[in-house]
Amino acid sequence: MKIAVIGAGIIGITTAFELASDGHDVTVYERRSAAAEESSFANAGVVAPGYVTPWAAPGMPWKVAQHLMSQHAPVKLGRFMGLGLSSQDLAWIARWWLACKPATYATNRSQMQQLAFYSKARLEHLRNDLKIEFDRSDGYMVLLRTAADQRLIQPSLQVLRDAGVPFAQLDASGARKLEPALNPDTDFLGAIHLPQDEVGNCRQFALLLKTECLRRGVRFEFNRTVLMLVPGHGSGIELAFGEPFPAAKFDGAIVCAGLASTALLHPLGLRIPMAAVYGYSISANIKEPLNAPRSAVMDERYKVAISRLGNRVRVAGSAELGGHPTRVRQSSLQTLYKVLQDWFPGAAIHSSGVQVWKGARPMLPDGPPALGASGVPGLWVNLGHGSSGWALSCGSARWLADLVQQKTPALDLPACSPLRFK
Repeated sequence: MKIAVIGAGIIGITTAFELASDGHDVTVYERRSAAAEESSFANAGVVAPGYVTPWAAPGMPWKVAQHLMSQHAPVKLGRFMGLGLSSQDLAWIARWWLACKPATYATNRSQMQQLAFYSKARLEHLRNDLKIEFDRSDGYMVLLRTAADQRLIQPSLQVLRDAGVPFAQLDASGARKLEPALNPDTDFLGAIHLPQDEVGNCRQFALLLKTECLRRGVRFEFNRTVLMLVPGHGSGIELAFGEPFPAAKFDGAIVCAGLASTALLHPLGLRIPMAAVYGYSISANIKEPLNAPRSAVMDERYKVAISRLGNRVRVAGSAELGGHPTRVRQSSLQTLYKVLQDWFPGAAIHSSGVQVWKGARPMLPDGPPALGASGVPGLWVNLGHGSSGWALSCGSARWLADLVQQKTPALDLPACSPLRFK
């Protein structure tokens, strides 16, 4: 078929690649001037399927409430004045609260993790089959500062056991053997090591896969904003761009445009309750390789990841609901610098070349992405992956491509249906 993909982030590019590999004639439309410029640009890069779980979990509202007044809180809300929480944000919080029921959480967690493991296998296949080389390393370690952190992580460890994820519980000396650069002056209890997880540069992979898309005949139209989707009479989809671009007709379209997707889908009767949950990162050149992490660690208390990406260190964390895309919250950046200083004080060059990033993670209140047929003939969606976009991208793309091809996908994912919000 002749298919349009709307959005050229990691989700859109992996989707375009899979469709083109199946023989479809694919055109990607992107409002930015380059690929992977938004949520995919500078995220933590961690691919840890066992840790892909819904935000909507039993007890989570209470945990979030406890954190709100802390200076280094991992979750922050916008103020009711100024940046404020909109009515849409408040409606999203209400849906999230309702989705924290144990049965709902268990179903959503199971399907998200199935998709995450499938996605990791697909990522490995693409990396090996296409000989794609990007900044990455194996292993992921969760650092536990105190006995309280160890106690609070026990439910997560049970999730890993249930999913069959191999992990090792280490004391501090065992953790230091795997990550020798850990600050000797920072006391901590121990760590959880996940040897089969990994960290990789999401944007770098997306750009390399874009090259593979071009080799398969995919066309990319940058600086092209899709303003409206018009279903054809009987079949097909028309994309309207506004002047000076004429409308374009396709046999089908896949919406992968993140937060911008809601405005496109709403007139068609598909109301996807996405919210922008902003994350922060700082990336800096490595000062001394021996003082930098070998792979990736996560500070369990502050929910901050420190990743080794080639010759750079990236520190990423925070979850800010109700903020503004261009307003940087200094306390969030201070938390990132604090955690880096605590664990790897001599790792990075802070005097120049530090990249500060704030990006919106399009998140659905119950957790799973919206993946599949929209209910409008010829229109599919692949969006709302939240902070797990990189971890779920390759699997989501292959799953959806099979659906478009009228093949039975590898997984049964009813919790990901875009129609669940009707």
